[in-house]
Amino acid sequence: MNTFGLRRQDIYRAPLRERSPVLRYLSRFDAGEAVRWALRGLLVGAIVVLALDLRDVAAQRGLISPAFWPLFGKSDVALPDVRDAGSDSRSDPRRDVTTDEALLDGDMRFALEDGGRLTLTGRIVQGSAEAFANEVRAQGDAAITVVINSPGGSLEDAMAMGRLIRKHGFATQIPDGALCASSCPLMFAGGVERSAGSKAAIGLHQFYAAPGSSDDAAAALSSAQATTARISRYLTEMGVDTALWLHALDTPPQALYYLSPEERKDYKLVTGAQTLAAVQN
Repeated sequence: MNTFGLRRQDIYRAPLRERSPVLRYLSRFDAGEAVRWALRGLLVGAIVVLALDLRDVAAQRGLISPAFWPLFGKSDVALPDVRDAGSDSRSDPRRDVTTDEALLDGDMRFALEDGGRLTLTGRIVQGSAEAFANEVRAQGDAAITVVINSPGGSLEDAMAMGRLIRKHGFATQIPDGALCASSCPLMFAGGVERSAGSKAAIGLHQFYAAPGSSDDAAAALSSAQATTARISRYLTEMGVDTALWLHALDTPPQALYYLSPEERKDYKLVTGAQTLAAVQN
């Protein structure tokens, strides 16, 4: 049967000069080889699309890369928008934070005050856990209660500090007007007794990769799951309801979920008779 007056075999028998440049180029390849290269191209394209999708998911979900997994993320000292102020209250706790932003923005500092109150103020950076351990050794038995005011920071250091607090039998407090956000609540959870003022702000959000970290999406997904498991085991170890962390997983890195006083008690993040009472500075 003719096609536009030509048989199929006539098309392939036409001189090269009469064919289009594309046909002349393709004629250099065996048909089977051309099909194999086409399939390879489709496979590579599918892999690229999948990798890009995984990278986007990692970015949107706040997943973390293995090289930087100890970093919980740098909380915005200006306080991100409220995702929720608690299930029973839509009030914005940011208005109650009275600490100077410059103090919160600096690396964590330690000071022993009257009554055995060891104050921790500032960001939890890599190395804060070691500095805290040195401070505890230097103070001997003088410290009784760890008073916290921090926007968070390094996940690994926060949990190490929490375990050290538990080892020494310290209580933890978040006073009225103070902030404890990002990885800070994990450190706070280390207290044998834990109290927070009704006007203290306790915020949670997703952990995320530090700037410049790896784009290996598959590794990021794996590491994120492992890190979530570590956090769950840590909270169980400290006697805190692991359901607390669902609020963190649900909240994007640029926002914070602020726990209401009732939620702090329900999740066992605070303990004892002072759970809903104001803790004085």
